[in-house]
Amino acid sequence: MVVRWLPRSLAVRVTLLCGLIAVSVTGMLGGNYFFAARSAILAHADEQLIMRVERLRRLLGDARSVQELRDQAMLLEALSGSSGDVFVLRRTGEGPLVEVNPGQVAPPACAVPAAADRPLARADVCHSETPGVPRMHWAAGAARSGHDGRMVEVLAGHALASEMQMIRRSRDQVLFSTFLAVLACSLLVYWVLRHGLRPLHRVAAQASLIEPINLAIRLPEYDAPLELQQMVAVFNAMLDRIATGYGRLSQFSADLAHEIRTPVGAVIGQTQVALSRTRSPEEYRQVLESNLEELNRLRRTVDDILFLAQADHATLQIERTPMDMAAELQRIADYFEGPADEAGLRFVVQAGGMARVNPPLALRALHNLVVNAVRYSTPGTVVRLAASEEEGASTMVVENQGLPIPPAQMERLFDRFYRAEAVHDRPAESSGLGLAIVKAIMDLHGGEVRASCPAPGTIRFELRFPR
Repeated sequence: MVVRWLPRSLAVRVTLLCGLIAVSVTGMLGGNYFFAARSAILAHADEQLIMRVERLRRLLGDARSVQELRDQAMLLEALSGSSGDVFVLRRTGEGPLVEVNPGQVAPPACAVPAAADRPLARADVCHSETPGVPRMHWAAGAARSGHDGRMVEVLAGHALASEMQMIRRSRDQVLFSTFLAVLACSLLVYWVLRHGLRPLHRVAAQASLIEPINLAIRLPEYDAPLELQQMVAVFNAMLDRIATGYGRLSQFSADLAHEIRTPVGAVIGQTQVALSRTRSPEEYRQVLESNLEELNRLRRTVDDILFLAQADHATLQIERTPMDMAAELQRIADYFEGPADEAGLRFVVQAGGMARVNPPLALRALHNLVVNAVRYSTPGTVVRLAASEEEGASTMVVENQGLPIPPAQMERLFDRFYRAEAVHDRPAESSGLGLAIVKAIMDLHGGEVRASCPAPGTIRFELRFPR
């Protein structure tokens, strides 16, 4: 499934991904810093509020009269620390003895005075939020008056105007720092990616120069990043295979044109000669027979090419059945006994065992090898046909004596229209496709064909069929 909303540029994709990572990381760090700073600011405000309440409780214990408490009003107002702070001294059930409340804020019900013998803690601090009034924290404690020993409640409220302003500044700073970090990270990542992908652009530019007429160009592996070197190596190997296949295809096309041109030219030439003047029926008959021979040769070439094309595209589905190798090799030797006698050759059959093959295709491969052996063997020599059944495979061998074939040419014997130099100058009716068909048949069987020279002048073809 293709996600179409993603940008087409890999650099932009990675930049966006890194931007998301930067947002997540810096957001978590900034959030942690913000909440830590917020907690520290509020804790400091609560500690200051508690210290003020405790100080008032001590003043109550030292006061000798109510009038002295009232005289401390200016001192209490100076201790408030903020114009919106609230301080109230009162006896239970009575009006305030001293009150500093510029905003006339009503104390919340949660502000319950702590016992006189217990110091205040942060757990005793509560907060209230009133529309139009800054958030306030409240603390209350009871104290025994030094004048008459009666209990007096001390209530203090602190407006968090400056603290909330500090918290908002911290929040804005965190958001601004996060934005700058994400922006800087994204720009740096994009620049690094653009710089890091330059070798890939050079590889693409080099690849754009590759054309059918210029397949020798290869991508630079030394300049590619480590992560791309394997891809470049595989791509170069693919180009090698394409160049090899294209070269063989070009050679095959040229050879095919040559092979077809020869019989077609012969037919045209003979026909033109026959039509140059009036001839007898017997002469016309001879021309037609010669033309028929050339056309049959052309038809066999076309059939062979069609078979190879089908084998290359795996359009042939073969069925395998057991085949008696000794009987079939002996039957082939008997069939070619006449041509072998004319060439001064004789067959030796040493075979045994069964092979699981497609009999028509396997016999066609053997037929091509025997035709090749009879055609190019030295007169007075032996053509040996052998077969054996081994564990996991069945092997059939065709061996003959002929002109030596250089080792460098052995691997090319199965190329289409290829003839080794040792036999290239010898007259033959072969189209050069016989051994190529043998290899195609073995590929269809999942087997292999080998050509070797075990001794000087000895050519050995070995067919190995999997069981």
